[in-house]
Amino acid sequence: MTLRKPEWLRRKIPNPGKAGAVSRLISDKSLRTVCQEALCPNCMECFGQGTATFLLLGPDCTRNCTFCAVGKKSVAPPDENEPDRVAQAVARMGLTFSVLTMVTRDDLTDGGAGHMAEAIRAIRTRCPGVGVEVLISDLGGSEAALNSVLEARPEVLNHNIETVKRLYPEVRPMAEFNRSLRVLSQADSFRPRPVIKSGLMLGLGETKQEVLETLEDLKEAGCDAVTMGQYLTPSKGHHPIERYVPPGEFEELKESALAMGFTGVASGPYVRSSYKAEDLFKLASQYKNDSLND
Repeated sequence: MTLRKPEWLRRKIPNPGKAGAVSRLISDKSLRTVCQEALCPNCMECFGQGTATFLLLGPDCTRNCTFCAVGKKSVAPPDENEPDRVAQAVARMGLTFSVLTMVTRDDLTDGGAGHMAEAIRAIRTRCPGVGVEVLISDLGGSEAALNSVLEARPEVLNHNIETVKRLYPEVRPMAEFNRSLRVLSQADSFRPRPVIKSGLMLGLGETKQEVLETLEDLKEAGCDAVTMGQYLTPSKGHHPIERYVPPGEFEELKESALAMGFTGVASGPYVRSSYKAEDLFKLASQYKNDSLND
């Protein structure tokens, strides 16, 4: 049965603003964004404001998560020029904070960590002072691969837990809940420590208690910031929407997360892991500053 979209998920088409220029730049540089590949509902809003989340290592993933719109076709070798083209785009867009994400590449020895690190360094070279957030895969659980990303000094290390542990076999059959927690915990132990962030989709069939327990797991793993948003199925062939979560419940979960000690929380129907990332970084970075002063 298809659930009827509630009124709170209906909104006006945003002002196109800079969307045309951003789309042309992405095309001219032969780049990809998770905004487009993952069918993000905020794509036009973010493009219109002159921002985008760059997707590295191609449009196709080596895993079969049932929630994700990213392609599952044959992957190609990493494009060695992609990191510099991303840095050029960041410079052209005049960003003060950039967000990079990646497809999961289990076919690569380091899971693509080296490629991500190169992109961070390219941005540092072309755009001094621009903040960098990286949203990474679990890198196959390799601590060495994770360290190679962290050694490039991103301001934010983001790895999404995505859903509660019980639903992993249905939603993320090739991933492991505890492995994702270890990625976050290992980042928490790294020095200098970045802001650590994760995210959850709601409406996949989880209970509120399971969400609270997952938030506690994330906090224990060292997370400073967390995002929570409504899951919207990309197609009838993907995992169905089990429930539309009301805005009031998102607000309650935000208050619960803040009470647990998260310093940056974004929670609402249209929140996504990279949505207004710079604003969330500014909130969450206070924890990092306090830690450095301890």
